[in-house]
Amino acid sequence: MNMAQNIAAGLDRILTMEVVRVTERAAVAAARLRGRGDEKAADQVAVDAMRQELNRLAIKGTVVIGEGERDEAPMLYIGEEVGTGKGPAVDIALDPLEGTTICAKNLPNALAVIAIAEKGSLLFAPDVYMDKIAIGPGYAEGIIDIDAPPAENIANLAKAKSVAVSDITACILDRPRHTKLIDAVRATGAAIRLIGDGDVAGVIHTTDPEETGIDIYLGTGGAPEGVLAAAALRCTGGQMQGRLILDTPEKAARAAKMGISDPKRVYRAQDMARGDVLFAATGVTDGNLLDGVKFGRTFITTHTIVLRSSSRTVREIKARHQDLEKF
Repeated sequence: MNMAQNIAAGLDRILTMEVVRVTERAAVAAARLRGRGDEKAADQVAVDAMRQELNRLAIKGTVVIGEGERDEAPMLYIGEEVGTGKGPAVDIALDPLEGTTICAKNLPNALAVIAIAEKGSLLFAPDVYMDKIAIGPGYAEGIIDIDAPPAENIANLAKAKSVAVSDITACILDRPRHTKLIDAVRATGAAIRLIGDGDVAGVIHTTDPEETGIDIYLGTGGAPEGVLAAAALRCTGGQMQGRLILDTPEKAARAAKMGISDPKRVYRAQDMARGDVLFAATGVTDGNLLDGVKFGRTFITTHTIVLRSSSRTVREIKARHQDLEKF
């Protein structure tokens, strides 16, 4: 390895740990407003905190999945440049508060989430729905197919796990649009974990079914959230397929403007998040994978997972912060 490669590797290792501070800061800010019933306020403080911490990083960062278009979001909008400008050029996908309703109601699995990848590596996805299917690591390619019936996908997964279909649990967003999907899954004898919000967390939960009890994710959710989830799966070896739902001329035109030439394309995780990817998530509220922020009299505790695709490293960081001034 030459000196340039040594320097690049060193920067990558540093960034792996530095990104933790970004999600920690956003999570703590949002957690102060847990259960207050004000989704917009919780989201805004998380955005402000994440942006402040991102601008401390030695990167030339461009937000490709953010809070919205520039005219819709004053901060962390799509196309916004963040970082010090001194360092590697990277794409950033983020959700400072994934599960705003969850946080406002103090329900499980609200997260602060970010993914960082090499420039040009993350799918530039419009803010539309995406049909998704995902499973965790350890399975042969091809056992799930977004175009196959739910019964076939669940049967194939059960066979791969050497368990009965009744031992499979699917995670699905609790939405009226999923009525037929829910009926189809229940008809197989599989169980369902319905979630009210937060489908990034829903997909991530498939990566550790022994801990979370979730084996497969099915249904439609936001395309930006799909890219974030794909980044996490790239780091763990899970499988995911997604297809944008461009069911109006306006949505199709927006997608075309963002460089999407085939509106019916099925994207795999490696299509949505290519190259070396870093992913971090910090719990805002208690959940299946992560504990929420805890406020003590003289300290704050946070729980974060940090993933990296090139090394398949999964770091779990439980931090006790006694310097409260930094928050």
